[in-house]
Amino acid sequence: MVDTSVNLSGLKLDNPIIPASGTFGFGYEFAEHYDINILGSIAIKGTTKEARYGNELPRIAETPSGMLNSVGLQNPGVDEVIRTELPKLQEVFSKKVLANVSGFSKEEYVEVASKLDAHDSVGIIELNISCPNVHGGGAAFGTDAKLAAEITKAVKKVCKKPVYVKLTPNVTDIVEIATSVADAGADGLVLINTVLGARFDIKTGKPILDNITGGLSGPAVLPIALRCVYQVAKATKLPIIGCGGIQKAEDVIEMMSAGARAVEVGAANCADPLACKRIIEELPKLMERLNIDSLSGIVGRSL
Repeated sequence: MVDTSVNLSGLKLDNPIIPASGTFGFGYEFAEHYDINILGSIAIKGTTKEARYGNELPRIAETPSGMLNSVGLQNPGVDEVIRTELPKLQEVFSKKVLANVSGFSKEEYVEVASKLDAHDSVGIIELNISCPNVHGGGAAFGTDAKLAAEITKAVKKVCKKPVYVKLTPNVTDIVEIATSVADAGADGLVLINTVLGARFDIKTGKPILDNITGGLSGPAVLPIALRCVYQVAKATKLPIIGCGGIQKAEDVIEMMSAGARAVEVGAANCADPLACKRIIEELPKLMERLNIDSLSGIVGRSL
């Protein structure tokens, strides 16, 4: 019997599979398709202080090996998430979740994080300083090492639960950002967020996305994510959740070998609602074929 369990700052997961924020709603929607309690955890939809409609349509574009999105953090606001969305999820999911926190100022990050930190269903705060699809926030903090550290330090002051900082690959040196938030007290890291891209209509010449640019996700970004995880794992001792292009069990093994302790599955959920279920079922069989007794034992073996 192989051991698929992993540990994230004291939070034990039955397996390392976590649907990525923004690709799984608030989780309960998928309970119509399968028992979502088989998941390691769930990263709920990115939450801001106030309700957001997000960017104008169109905000999704297909690419040869993935997709571009410029959804723009559409969500009902933190108070409504706490009042309605998390209780709905608790009805069908018995495990702790990752609460994805976004904002447009340090004060907003602190307020949203403190409210979600107090909810009993939240196990980890996922601090999103890397969303490329909103103006004036998100990635603006994640591309500056000093600002990233300031946000991290401020949020850590108000949170009792572990704070994992989600980093953007749209920087010159992701290791610099990672070490700055590590020094500021981050408990863990999530990398990577989407890679900034664009597409254009060949008939009109106009951008396909109303926002012009969007975040590229899917199989195309897996090598980028692996590179980032490997570099950051060599530079810090923080636990890492690897994200970007995970489609199958083989990708999980590769990502954990590069240094991740768990993975988030994103774009795959948009193409196949059963993607996480399939990967969870494939993983023990693959481990047996590769003579891997314990997933935690292969973390960072490539370093």
